[in-house]
Amino acid sequence: MFSKSSKGNGDATPPTSPVKPSPPSLISIDLKIVGDLQSDGEIQVDGTIEGDIRTKTLLIGETANITGEIIADMVAIHGTVTGQIRAKHVKLANTAHVVGDILHEELTIEQGAFLEGHCKRIAEPKAAPEKPAKAPTPATTQSTNTALNHAAKTATS
Repeated sequence: MFSKSSKGNGDATPPTSPVKPSPPSLISIDLKIVGDLQSDGEIQVDGTIEGDIRTKTLLIGETANITGEIIADMVAIHGTVTGQIRAKHVKLANTAHVVGDILHEELTIEQGAFLEGHCKRIAEPKAAPEKPAKAPTPATTQSTNTALNHAAKTATS
């Protein structure tokens, strides 16, 4: 039960600590970025960005002004966006001002939000269940055989 042989075998793996989510990257109101942003986490924008943004979660504050394409899993917009938005979940708050198309799986628009552009629902492509081939019905087979026999008799005459 408490043998010494199990202590020194060296096969024990150290315990793994759970991955802690990192805090959001902040773009403050006095910051202007010209260029693209890419993150695997969350970005909160209160300043100005001229460029494309790719991230998992994007929070656009009331003072934010973004010009460019946004690709994310979740986008919450409280400020101004000019450009295409492609995300699974998009929320336009009542202070949002969006000029551009939104491609989404889920879209929420609060009363008072401004949107000039097209909204198109996109869905993950799902594998369609294969349908078995239908066997010809006896009536179809009989009428086809009759037509073939008739054509064969006319061709030989």
